[in-house]
Amino acid sequence: MSTWRHNTSPSIVVGPTFDFDAYVANVTNYVPEPFALPASVFGRRSPKSDSMAVHSSALLPPSFSAAERSKPKLLKPRSLPSSPPPIVSLHHHRRQRKTLRILASVSVSNPEVRTSPDDLVASILSKVTQTDRGVLLKNEEHEEVAAVAEELQKYCVNEPVTCPLIFGDWDVVYCSRPTSPGGGYRSAFGRLVFKTKEMIQVVEAPDIVRNKVSFSAFGFLDGEVSLTGTLKALDDKWIKVVFEAPELKIGALEFRYGGQSEVELQITYIDDKIRLGKGSRGSLFVFQRRHY
Repeated sequence: MSTWRHNTSPSIVVGPTFDFDAYVANVTNYVPEPFALPASVFGRRSPKSDSMAVHSSALLPPSFSAAERSKPKLLKPRSLPSSPPPIVSLHHHRRQRKTLRILASVSVSNPEVRTSPDDLVASILSKVTQTDRGVLLKNEEHEEVAAVAEELQKYCVNEPVTCPLIFGDWDVVYCSRPTSPGGGYRSAFGRLVFKTKEMIQVVEAPDIVRNKVSFSAFGFLDGEVSLTGTLKALDDKWIKVVFEAPELKIGALEFRYGGQSEVELQITYIDDKIRLGKGSRGSLFVFQRRHY
């Protein structure tokens, strides 16, 4: 005869023939056939035990047979919750929202990284168009032009001096110092007398540079000043142009005056639309290709 003992849990009876794993599997409906203990273990049932079995049957699954109701009253193990606790779920959503905010900030804070040279070219032209070649701009607007020019410099081709795009006809659309192109004709007093109509630079192969400033004197007398020079490359970015004495045409008059002059210019950007240059004194030039 087997000897029974109770384990530390008052609600579960443990015996030598008791298979607890099979019991848990049966109660949670994972094993199709319920386990059964031998009837001899419990001996003869009394009316009191029948009553207990009736009451305990409410705790057992409907699939249990009548014979199984004769077993001792056992407590049904509490199953674990099928979903994580709410606090874990809230923490998960909170972390997800935080991640989305970080991604949004990255996409907004880096628009400059994706700016193309074409966008920068369009930007700088929009800032200098109809400004009388920079004369009408305020100091902060000059700074904006310089900032875009500095960005464009990052996209400049290697050895721009030898780039064939340098040749062609160019409009001088901007200069950070009004008197740099055109000399005295573009000074504060000169602009009162001579209204600038065009300012053109022509670069011809292999090394000819022609500058021309056309104007209207006193509002009714057309004239122009032209210079012809020879281009010499100083390195892969800097050029020097030696100009002959300027030639002045006004009305029916035409004559030369002054003597030779020379300028040095760094090519900081060039493409099929614009060319940027910086003079030896720091003046910034924007040239736009002419299309006939």
